[in-house]
Amino acid sequence: MTTSLARRLRTFLPGAADAAAIRRSPGRDLLAGLTVAIVALPLALAFGEASGLGAGAGVTTAVIAGALAAVFGGSNLQVSGPTGAMTVVLVPVVAQFGAQGVLQVGLLAGAILVVLALSGIGRIVRFLPATVVEGFTAGIAVVIALQQVPNILGVEPTHAHEVWRVAADALGAWFTDPDPVPPIAALAVAATIIAGSRWRPGVPWSLLAVAAATAVAVLTRADLDPIGALPPALPAPDAAFLDPASWLALLPSAFAVAALAALESLLCATVADGMRVGEKHDPDRELFGQGLANLAVPLFGGVPATAAIARTAVNVRAGARSRLAALTHSVVLLAIVLALGPIVGLIPLAALAGVLLATTVSMIEVRSLIAMSRATRADAAVLALTLGVTVVFDLILAVLVGLAVAGLLALRDISRSATLEREPLDHSDHAHEEAELLHEHIVAYRFDGPLFFGAAPRFLLELTEVSDVKALILRMSRVTSLDATGALMLDDAIRTLEHRGVAVFLSGVQERHHAVLRPIGSLAALRDRRRIFEHTPDAIAAARALVRPAG
Repeated sequence: MTTSLARRLRTFLPGAADAAAIRRSPGRDLLAGLTVAIVALPLALAFGEASGLGAGAGVTTAVIAGALAAVFGGSNLQVSGPTGAMTVVLVPVVAQFGAQGVLQVGLLAGAILVVLALSGIGRIVRFLPATVVEGFTAGIAVVIALQQVPNILGVEPTHAHEVWRVAADALGAWFTDPDPVPPIAALAVAATIIAGSRWRPGVPWSLLAVAAATAVAVLTRADLDPIGALPPALPAPDAAFLDPASWLALLPSAFAVAALAALESLLCATVADGMRVGEKHDPDRELFGQGLANLAVPLFGGVPATAAIARTAVNVRAGARSRLAALTHSVVLLAIVLALGPIVGLIPLAALAGVLLATTVSMIEVRSLIAMSRATRADAAVLALTLGVTVVFDLILAVLVGLAVAGLLALRDISRSATLEREPLDHSDHAHEEAELLHEHIVAYRFDGPLFFGAAPRFLLELTEVSDVKALILRMSRVTSLDATGALMLDDAIRTLEHRGVAVFLSGVQERHHAVLRPIGSLAALRDRRRIFEHTPDAIAAARALVRPAG
């Protein structure tokens, strides 16, 4: 057990493949990391403040979690740090347990993520329907754009929880006293990045656009709100952090934080893979990296972290090729905090909003959305529902709702694909003999597809409605899957038929289905009567032998 665990842990450590990826294009990675750091700084400040621990906690999280997740995570392109979705979970924790409660929750969540990584649960995200992922991605892009509306318009955001309400309040405030300078600056930065990226993809247009907007704002003294001076660093955890009495009460919040961090990180990695051809992340290693990051961050006073889709998208669009970009982002943030605080404080919020606005445009794959919406009504419904719930409510609920609806629709389709067909007992051309056999009241049915809870009730109904039959053969060789519900339904059908005097025979039961069928009482009775056969012709011969002497 210990050896297996050690071998599993070694697969999560950085290796030769990571070093080879870094050597491919270090220049691009360094520029991408610098660009992301400029974008991530105000977001880190804002999310730290929103969490209740202060802006300094957000910067601390961005630096430490960003570096650890970059080194130990499972994606070459992910950028981690504080996120808006996480603040929603943390605000109630701050209100009930204080700042030290948030640090304890972060530590517990980190441990839970490491356990999830070792269990291999990260691979489940690979089974997410594309409609859910695309709907989630498009919804996040809309949420990011709505979050930036106050900065684009140059107004103070309200404290509403829903992003669409914050955007609506900002629009109302701007129309009351319109100022064209902030939206012009934001749109100019966004247009420069979008157009420049299509013209010269290798140029760091985000960095150039932000620098130009800052220079114009300073030289012309334009009415653009800067991000302001950086706050002081957060102190280390105090003795209350080690108090075990409150840890049990914090477990529900810790599981919520861990679930959010896992889901957001794995979905973000999936989105990042789609933005770069040939990219593929390791989901379990990603969970391990996020777990280590969340174990370390509380020790320095930071808030729980996860991969950030907005910063990851900026990273990819800025030309990142390896995890060196995310690591550079953390180093640059640290350097800025230590040395360049006054200069960074001059960057207009509208300019950074323009960067994120351009990022949202690049996140939405219009062709994929159109193709999926036109594929089937079910795909269109799942796509629209996931997108809508992401925007109106939150991303966790959106994914759960999208998965639930997609799962129900998939079960409906699978149950419809499964069939129960009446078959001729003799595949020869002797029509007279076949008619004579049918006259003897012997019939065979063949299962095709899965016999599970979605399809079994329909089969039971069809089988028990069989009339004027003395022997019935169930061919099981083409049953692709069998669950407990299907086995119980089969048991009910056999009992019902036997009770009506119909002799039931089974043929072709697959070896892998024996374990599911073994507890069934009627099957044991059939076995005792020697009515279970490996091949259908043997079952037919036994049915004839039983029926003919009876008349």
